[in-house]
Amino acid sequence: RLAYAIMGEKDEDRVKIIQFHQNYSYEDFVMGYKPNAEKGFTLVNGIFYDICQQAKLHHDVPYFLIIDEINRGNLSKIFGELLQLIEADYRDSPIQLAYNKQRFSVPSNLYLIGMMNTADRSLAMIDYALRRRFSFYEMKPAFENSGFKEYVDEKQDPRLNNLVKALMELNKVIADDDSLGNGFCIGHSYLCDLGDDYDLESIVEYDIIPMLREYWFDNNERFEKEAQRLRESIK
Repeated sequence: RLAYAIMGEKDEDRVKIIQFHQNYSYEDFVMGYKPNAEKGFTLVNGIFYDICQQAKLHHDVPYFLIIDEINRGNLSKIFGELLQLIEADYRDSPIQLAYNKQRFSVPSNLYLIGMMNTADRSLAMIDYALRRRFSFYEMKPAFENSGFKEYVDEKQDPRLNNLVKALMELNKVIADDDSLGNGFCIGHSYLCDLGDDYDLESIVEYDIIPMLREYWFDNNERFEKEAQRLRESIK
């Protein structure tokens, strides 16, 4: 939606989406040799190389590469020598690629949008070399958003209203906890796209409460108190 808003139209051909993971590499992202049917290897372009070439052909319109879970990959390893080229000052400035030895540049009309979950304890947020090349915006739970409020009101379910209020109170507790903070707040996605026969008990008991167990694994009293507050809200 952000990409389409900047475009001013909905053009799926100018938006590519990928997800980083711990085994994702430069060879997957930019260019690398892959096994072929002849039991040899073929030099194959990655998604970043392809979208850069596509954007160069239409330099008057914006293109977008959306990278989900951007902090799950080894970013220096994935971007390689292109780490410099994604800076604004070096756009459209060519360098020689490692594999095909050809000159390559990142066009100025290509935008990179990275998404990450700051609550993932097992991973560093992002390395500082790449941090300098991005602007950051924190997405917060939308319980107070007018669109979400309208969506909840349409359900005409007092139990759902009570659960929303309980989650907002819970998020205040999480945000004020020195070991957690805003990045660990419960999102509104658990209550989105509810069908006609939605089960709030299952959402609370099997989706949200287990996460609270992880949050307060060393504070059973706090966990039990907050879990019980959620259970009480939907009775």
